[in-house]
Amino acid sequence: MKYQSQKVARLYFMAAIGLFTGQILFGLILGLQYVIGDFLFPAVPFNVARMVHTNLLIVWLLFGFMGAAYYLVPEEAERELFSPKLAVALFWIFLVAGALTILGYLLVPYSGLARLTGNDLLPTMGREFLEQPTITKLGIVVVALGFLYNIGMTILSGRKTVINMVLLTGLVGLAVLFLFAFYNPDNLVKDKYYWWWVVHLWVEGVWELILGSILAFVLVKVTGVDREVIEKWLYVIIAMTLITGIIGTGHHYYWIGTPGYWQWLGSVFSALEPIPFFMMTVFAFNMINKRRLNHPNKAAVLWAEGTAVMAFLGAGVWGFMHTLAPVNYYTHGTQITAAHGHMAFYGAYAMIVLTIISYAWPILRGEKAANQRAQVLEMWSFWLMTVSMVFITLFLTGAGVLQTWLQRYTDDPLPFMVVQEKIAPFYWMREAAGVVFLIGLLVYLYAFVARGKPAEDATAA
Repeated sequence: MKYQSQKVARLYFMAAIGLFTGQILFGLILGLQYVIGDFLFPAVPFNVARMVHTNLLIVWLLFGFMGAAYYLVPEEAERELFSPKLAVALFWIFLVAGALTILGYLLVPYSGLARLTGNDLLPTMGREFLEQPTITKLGIVVVALGFLYNIGMTILSGRKTVINMVLLTGLVGLAVLFLFAFYNPDNLVKDKYYWWWVVHLWVEGVWELILGSILAFVLVKVTGVDREVIEKWLYVIIAMTLITGIIGTGHHYYWIGTPGYWQWLGSVFSALEPIPFFMMTVFAFNMINKRRLNHPNKAAVLWAEGTAVMAFLGAGVWGFMHTLAPVNYYTHGTQITAAHGHMAFYGAYAMIVLTIISYAWPILRGEKAANQRAQVLEMWSFWLMTVSMVFITLFLTGAGVLQTWLQRYTDDPLPFMVVQEKIAPFYWMREAAGVVFLIGLLVYLYAFVARGKPAEDATAA
């Protein structure tokens, strides 16, 4: 560890892993509620479990991104973090606000939570993925502004590299686009139109810049390839990401009342969206094949390779499967969407956070890499989680194809609940794969215990 202020990243990484564990537990609850409708009812209704599952996903990834920034920016800028104390203060504000919000979902009826938090003064609640109370959204804005100030001042007063400038661009975009969460027009078409400016332009736009910069940073460190080569790749990838991702927002506009030209724009540009992910896969494996050093952290290298492959499969291939307007007409809102979402989020974003944690955590403890036993456990966790996610995706895809055929495409469509009963075997198989994923996550957590005590210099104040 070159800079003492990098240690603040540990707080964010620990919170990310803890919230990730909570997300998976609620995912298993949801999976059971698909086949056992009254499981945990009325204590944890399906709509509440789903809110908690998706909100934990967003929050733990944000903690991971912030931890990654606090780790890599000082090293890239070649100076200490502008204000470590501000980073710690923002961590606790964000963690407490997130925990109170989750408890609010679980303990208070949603309508009561809206009244309790003053949603009538500035109505923003009630929309998918943006269910957070207005007061929580305001807290997120405060945390984001403080975080950007801290990171921005560190970069501006230090060395400017392609990696930290791309990362800063992605983080600024993340914060700016979140402001549309406060725009809640009465017109439903306008509401959904701008709602995608947060949801799509996050996950298929600025988050990809964050993904690319973190992956590039890790590859610089574990391969020894010239920084100039990696930076040229990064430029091309982010250019393709923004070109395809911004106009590709149109694939969400097909059936919400927007003009018909979005069917062409959305289809053409979203069909091009797999290209930057394919380039990322070629980039990662090309850099590793050209490596000039044999880095001892084999687990981090495996996570980096896995990120590139799974991001391409989940966001690229599974996204393309149902992105064209004539196909989406039948598949929209089916389990095919869920299949794409699960593999894309895991492959592109969960895995890149786990990659930077795998690389940075031993260094934060004063080691170059974890011991052999811990690395073997971590690589086992990689395969357990990744293979089970592939099966989760395949089972959901099977459910979605059958659902589309029985409910949408046939001349004699069956009622929704009749179809759900017929695809229940896929849900059971998905749940079994989810249990294997949880086992993989527990192995991952145990791998941290197996690392033993940290080196003395890492624990010094």
